[in-house]
Amino acid sequence: MRRSILSFLTVLVALAMMTLSAPAAAHDEPLDDGVMNSADDTHVHDQHGGHEGHLPGSQKNVSLVGQLSLKTTAEGRISDVAARGNYAYLGAFYEPNCQNGGVYVVDISNPSQPKQVAFIRAKEDTYVGEGVQVMPVSTASFKGDLLVHNNEICGTNVNAAGGISLVDVTNPKLPKTLTDGWGDFTNADGTTSSRAHQSHSAFAWTAGSKAYAVFVDNEEGGDVDIADITDPRRPVLISETDLNDYDVAQPDLKLTDSFHHDVVVKKIGRNYVMLVSYWDGGYVLLNVNDPARPRFLGDTEYDALDPERLERGQKITPEGNGHQAEFTRDNSMFIATDEDFAPYRAVSTITSGDLSGYEFQGTQGTGVPQIGPDLDELAGPTLFVGGACDGEYLPSAPSPDTVAVVERGVCSFTEKVENVSAAGYAGGIVFNRTGDDGCDTLLTMLADGDIPFVFVGRSDGFRILGAFDPNTYTCNSDGSGTSAPPVGTAGASVKLAGVYDGWGYVHLYDRDTLADLGTYAIPEAQDPAYAKGFGDLSVHEVATDPDRDLAYFSYYAGGFRVAKYSAADGIEEVGHYIDANGNNFWGVEVHKHPNGQKYVLASDRDSGLWIFQYTGP
Repeated sequence: MRRSILSFLTVLVALAMMTLSAPAAAHDEPLDDGVMNSADDTHVHDQHGGHEGHLPGSQKNVSLVGQLSLKTTAEGRISDVAARGNYAYLGAFYEPNCQNGGVYVVDISNPSQPKQVAFIRAKEDTYVGEGVQVMPVSTASFKGDLLVHNNEICGTNVNAAGGISLVDVTNPKLPKTLTDGWGDFTNADGTTSSRAHQSHSAFAWTAGSKAYAVFVDNEEGGDVDIADITDPRRPVLISETDLNDYDVAQPDLKLTDSFHHDVVVKKIGRNYVMLVSYWDGGYVLLNVNDPARPRFLGDTEYDALDPERLERGQKITPEGNGHQAEFTRDNSMFIATDEDFAPYRAVSTITSGDLSGYEFQGTQGTGVPQIGPDLDELAGPTLFVGGACDGEYLPSAPSPDTVAVVERGVCSFTEKVENVSAAGYAGGIVFNRTGDDGCDTLLTMLADGDIPFVFVGRSDGFRILGAFDPNTYTCNSDGSGTSAPPVGTAGASVKLAGVYDGWGYVHLYDRDTLADLGTYAIPEAQDPAYAKGFGDLSVHEVATDPDRDLAYFSYYAGGFRVAKYSAADGIEEVGHYIDANGNNFWGVEVHKHPNGQKYVLASDRDSGLWIFQYTGP
């Protein structure tokens, strides 16, 4: 990880890679087999899904000022929230069928009685997630209030829109779309796409007479895209940056799913500083005084041991998952949220043969039964079944407890799960091919099915099959290396157990040194008794108070949380609100209202807008 200050940064050309798992030339497989490798992937398969149950209703030092249940057709419909003046803006997510994405406009002139006054419709099969923002703009080309929102796509509809949209909301009741679905249209291979690359989030700012927007490019390695939007009817793409070129990932901790997830920009002194949340890469600072030439300043490092678990006596590596961050009011620090929806990870042990007792880690598929909360363990003999794709030979399970060992490639993880399940296996273990993701890199499989599925490194897959000879085994990035044993090879017996590692939590970082000054989690999110049946207990977003050393958190089923912070004492909770019927908070925004009051707006995924005031000391 680089911490040095670089004096200049040449604009990086978008790399020829769609994902971190680009297939080797020797393999004929789809571009995406279902590995989490972009910000969009963090929203699928149980992510942001909400489980049954919730924490008991309670509140402390927080007053509910007003609430509006928006007319939605399904739970999970509401995404981000923003506000300006007498109006709030809430994103419409893809639930239930991705046909009504867009932005709700809500009149909050009377905060105790908010009411919807307009809806800005996104294109068909297009939805809005984490990139909702409104700001005043005064340039030679536009004067008024400008709404910026991201666009992501369901399916392959050619009429859907990617990129970002810019909407004139000077009159919020009569919004006027100025630019719709604009972004990066150039593919990694140099060809031109008919629609802009999908964008997970966006943020805009003004600098003198100019206006700019930064947004996530879901489809390229160069995923920090910056545009000049001084004329919002004719935006111009001016830079693309891949922060992995600055070694922000930590492969020694197996944090390799490193991509752009969220971003803010703030003027600090004479400098415009961009704070990029880069999933497994951590949190990255860039100087964007010249947005066409961003200058790398430094990035955070994850500790070797998860600090929240270490505090409770457990030594385990962190999950990464850098989600979103905000500077503190005096800009000396920033607060960052690590989003984690998997409170258990898989730890595997070989239980027979020469390597009996050998232990190794794996990652669980997202849409399959989870070892830990759903079943205590998966144990039994193993059998190598090859790629397990449609049309390939797949031997039937010799016993109901047999675990299939599967080689990655050619088809999706979901297809592998379905075929292995149909053949009678109790579960599956997938390992990389040569040429894939550094061979022993662990990844997150976006997979649906009815049996457990775990991903392990290639060498560990070979160990299970008794095929790992340290003197001859090789695995290379060009696709060459030791071949897998024949289909039907019987391996050692294994036991896969779920190890509790908690839900997502919060960091406080020093802006100058990038040192981690402390972490914060709600108690239930670090207690295995709450791992299932109480909703998602991960933090999602943070907003900092402009006047006090307070931070506000949307904590999904953990409710709305308020904390004070300091460099000396870290983060300490001072207030909270959880409705009697439970909450599922996504977005959070501090808003100084025209009536002179300060409110905190929160978006509940299942209902709509909630307006709070902190009443504590």
